[in-house]
Amino acid sequence: MPIRFYNTLTRREEEFVPLEPGKVAMYTCGPTVYAPPHIGNMRTFFFADLLRRYLGFRGFQVKFVMNLTDVDDKTIRGALREGVSLNEYTQPFIDDLFHNFDQLGIRQADVHPRATHYVPQMVDIIRRLQERGMAYEAEGSVYFDISEFPGYGQLSKVDVSAGRRGERVAADEYDKDDVRDFVLWKAAKPEDATVGAVWDTQWGPGRPGWHIECSAMSMQELGETFDIHLGGVDLIFPHHEDEIAQSEGATGKPFVRYWLHGEFLLLEGGKMAKSTGNIFNVRDLVERGVKPSSVRYLYLTAHYRSKLNFTFEGLASAGEAVRRVRGTRDRLRDHPAARDPDPADTPSLHAAADEVLAAFAAAMDEDLNTSVGLATLHRLAGAINTRLEELGTRPISHAEQAAALAALERIDSVFGFVSLADRESQVDEGLAAWVEERIAAREAARKARDFASADAIRDEIAARGVVVEDTAQGPRWSLGS
Repeated sequence: MPIRFYNTLTRREEEFVPLEPGKVAMYTCGPTVYAPPHIGNMRTFFFADLLRRYLGFRGFQVKFVMNLTDVDDKTIRGALREGVSLNEYTQPFIDDLFHNFDQLGIRQADVHPRATHYVPQMVDIIRRLQERGMAYEAEGSVYFDISEFPGYGQLSKVDVSAGRRGERVAADEYDKDDVRDFVLWKAAKPEDATVGAVWDTQWGPGRPGWHIECSAMSMQELGETFDIHLGGVDLIFPHHEDEIAQSEGATGKPFVRYWLHGEFLLLEGGKMAKSTGNIFNVRDLVERGVKPSSVRYLYLTAHYRSKLNFTFEGLASAGEAVRRVRGTRDRLRDHPAARDPDPADTPSLHAAADEVLAAFAAAMDEDLNTSVGLATLHRLAGAINTRLEELGTRPISHAEQAAALAALERIDSVFGFVSLADRESQVDEGLAAWVEERIAAREAARKARDFASADAIRDEIAARGVVVEDTAQGPRWSLGS
């Protein structure tokens, strides 16, 4: 069955056919590294991680590039405010980004190009545009002439007639539907040199505009035409529209074949944005005792093209779901499966595993339908729990156990929240020993029918953030989510 994606460029779902069979070249717009990323930003980066993982699940060899915007209006302002160089200002935010990735189980890209390292490639694109009559100089800066590119507006569907030749915008970011010639190269200001943000070119000293940066980095790493470009919906215009214009204007070739865009994350119903202060970052949540695996699960509950309302109630439910799935996996994994089952026995988990893997792939093939994919995972967990309840009459064979565990692992290779929860559960030996001792004391109290003491011990354990679950195989414990 083919994979289908909703292509923003054509406004319809299309079968995904990469340029080179078996290989995928994909690029996402990474962050401007001027502040810690919030969980709305992280949803976009999670979306990129999910897509990359699923393409790998389907057997593709993926080259994934995510840029780091380390020179633009915001980073220069920040460096000036702090009285440091551009690199000194941005590096801590890059380190923090990668720490956040690690916490959320987001794998780093194959290449994380920094804009400041690709200025020669930017200059070359601008030179080619000027030679083709699509760019012009004005007051030491260079602008893209949108009237010379008939395809302008094809991605965003903006009204190009709203702009007139000669009207220019020099800001890196500007208002929606502000259709004017956009800046490719900015003439240097005195403060730019103060932070080391000036390069000498044929147009004089200056620095690149924001939009040209992604064109240069993506084409340098992936070629002049590549398979997938993704990012948040807020980047469709002007950023991605301008990327198409300057890239195709310079090369005369199609830039990107499939454009995928993720929707906003809402915080208790309101848009999350640094400008309003209506934000949380991963550190905020961890300090509140939230497990990143719960955040990862919550991201999966809504389709990437749908807004996701982030609430602490929803986060608690996500944490409970993670705990249930992981607990089911652990019970099956720790069960002493029979090596020599009755030949007449028909192991039901083989069929359940095969059916769920097929249903999971079918859901994800339809434009990454994660909510349906989650439902298939829970269906497999339900089948495992049912089999564990049948142990008295029908033992689980080793092969049956292995098939179900392999299916869970395959799905989690894409979703990633179980393996992340495993990592989170690695606790120091002192706490583990204490928990085991208190559970033994609780069991002794229960056998003595001293239920008040047993309940008190359970509360004592819970106060340390540990969840105890009573199962047919005995009590199990895990760190709470």
